[in-house]
Amino acid sequence: MLMKAMLVKSQARRVLGRPRGLLPALLVVLLVCWLGLVNQDRIQQRVRFLGRPQSNERDPDERRDLELQAQKKIFETERDLLERQAGYGALYGGTIENLVDQDVRRPSEAEQLGQALNDTASDKTQPVIFDPYPQYNSRDWRARHAAYVPCLGATGRVVEDIRVYKGRPANFPDPGFGSYNILGLDRNLCFERDTRMGQYGLSPVLDKHGLEIDWDNVSWGKLQHECRDANRARYAPTNPKNPYITPDTDVSADLKRDIDDSEDYDDGEEPILTTVARFWRRMAQPSRRKSERMTAASKRDKNATIEYEPRTALLLRAFTGKTYTENDKMVIRSLITELSLRSGGEFEVFLFVHVRDNEQDIWSDAGYEKALEEHVPEEFRSIAILWNEVAVDHMYPRLTPKARKVHNGQFCPVQMFMQEFREFDYVWNWEMDSRVVGHHYDVLTKLGEFGKNQPRRGIWERSDRYYIPSYHGSYDLQFRATVERAVGSDTIWGPPSIPVVKPVGPKPPVATPEEDDYKWGVGEEADLIELAPMFDVVNSGWVMRNQVWGYRSQNFPWGRLPRRATIITQSRISRRLIDVMHAEDLRGNHVASEMVAQTTALLHGLKAVHAPMPVFFDRAWSGASLAKWFNGGPNGQSGSFGSAMGWGQEGRYLGSTWYYRARPPQRLYNNWMGYEDTEIGGDEWEAMHGRPCLPAMILHPIKEVKPTEKGYATDINLPFG
Repeated sequence: MLMKAMLVKSQARRVLGRPRGLLPALLVVLLVCWLGLVNQDRIQQRVRFLGRPQSNERDPDERRDLELQAQKKIFETERDLLERQAGYGALYGGTIENLVDQDVRRPSEAEQLGQALNDTASDKTQPVIFDPYPQYNSRDWRARHAAYVPCLGATGRVVEDIRVYKGRPANFPDPGFGSYNILGLDRNLCFERDTRMGQYGLSPVLDKHGLEIDWDNVSWGKLQHECRDANRARYAPTNPKNPYITPDTDVSADLKRDIDDSEDYDDGEEPILTTVARFWRRMAQPSRRKSERMTAASKRDKNATIEYEPRTALLLRAFTGKTYTENDKMVIRSLITELSLRSGGEFEVFLFVHVRDNEQDIWSDAGYEKALEEHVPEEFRSIAILWNEVAVDHMYPRLTPKARKVHNGQFCPVQMFMQEFREFDYVWNWEMDSRVVGHHYDVLTKLGEFGKNQPRRGIWERSDRYYIPSYHGSYDLQFRATVERAVGSDTIWGPPSIPVVKPVGPKPPVATPEEDDYKWGVGEEADLIELAPMFDVVNSGWVMRNQVWGYRSQNFPWGRLPRRATIITQSRISRRLIDVMHAEDLRGNHVASEMVAQTTALLHGLKAVHAPMPVFFDRAWSGASLAKWFNGGPNGQSGSFGSAMGWGQEGRYLGSTWYYRARPPQRLYNNWMGYEDTEIGGDEWEAMHGRPCLPAMILHPIKEVKPTEKGYATDINLPFG
């Protein structure tokens, strides 16, 4: 009827344009008015359908916005009030002069500590050697592993362990999120800059000849390769292919058809993985001959109880134009030494450099070398891997240009790396602006062990929440039970049924989670380990929640796709999950960077876990308040409506030690390095109070660590909405 009225109006205009038709035109106008009155209800229904309010009531979107604005004001009031309460600022100013609980630890933790060594940093306590590595070459070790061969470090001598102080600073707060105990970390160890970073350049370092090291003459790539080869019997001699893109799968066939139909495709063009491999492998020593590989394998066959050990690549994300501070260099040296050299090649560290200028030639010998010289410090060129978005474009032609950009496609080059470096079982995507205050091997292996020990029952629901010890109680009992009561039967058990996805993960062993006694998944390595919750993005207000490409059909709109995300993309990902992500991108299925690993794991039924690392706050929030503000979604989850990750709500993280907008990380690290920040730190302050030390933690973000001027104070100028 509304359409009829519109047609009548059109007719009226034509009639009114005729001088002789005034009377008929008047009749037509009267008829239109009468039709409007008669069909008023229908018109209002149509207006409602178009999303416009037909009454004075507020629409749902406006009501939600008002509710979130009110929550923001309440949070800010509570936050400001805590500045006048006990515990505000307790996070800062702890030193080696006021350590407590120096001998409080489990027997297994005590075994990792050596004898005290003389040091002039403190009159009260002395540092001890910290050895968090397995008991290499012990009887138990040799029963299950090939022999461990110690490796040489930058000094030309066998790598030495760092030193730590027993205890923690008096009045240092407990973590707001996460737990040392559940991860198996010793909370009563304190890391001080000289004993932690001295051997990586903070103090003068002498080589085996007694001469001070010229770091530019160190080849970290050569050291890592020699270490790996010396320990090669511990690792698999052959590397598996990606099983999800074999020639007889529809992925390769579909991709081949797409390439054949592309106007830009040159049939004689070299495959992009062949091109990048030629440059990415350029610094590696020649592969062992086939006879050597067969010899290594035959030695293992004589003792079937010996198992190959997994290897992990750590890709330290960098970019052209970056200025490497002295602290950056020390941190890279510590990563290589503690993860790769001291472990005998269990890890290998790469500087993964994004060449931002797509016009710069890097896929020729001269161009690659020139880019290395221009953008990478000399001592790290032997571990650098260069990539650009041109290579990503060639690798994933079914993705849109927007999806392939690094902002949305951060893991695309990681996937390409893992297609070439098949010797690695896992890869850490590591942010350059994060810092581990602690021991890298200790922290990373404990995160891995936590993931391996987690049962699959309830794992997605637990991982969608911050674990708050003061509110939830014990992790394995009280927290687990609390979550299960909150979600009831609305739980993820195996991959969801999605018509556009064919899951590759295992099916649950029983029909319902209640039939499983928390056994399924225990002992299974996690395909994905995240350092913050994997939250439900739907209705969360998070700005990237609707960045979805592909994953749709005529009967399945993309908006129905279940999605999870984690803020900060510092993740450990298995080769299996990376291979599936690669295959999905070849199909043209993709989501934003912060969602891609989590969502792919969810859709394919792979094991993913949020490891509850300790996160601290700069004021004394109660557990109930933390739960309200950070697990504020439906049924106590961190995602969906009410999420702290939503636009305008992220200011809740300003006082935390882990987010991409947070003040304490930079301030803590500046103080720890001996620089004044917000009236703490610096030579004069340390002369009165002692040198700062901190328990193990991971901090983010840390930007350009360098000496500060007197009166300096860290500030965060990014908008929060």
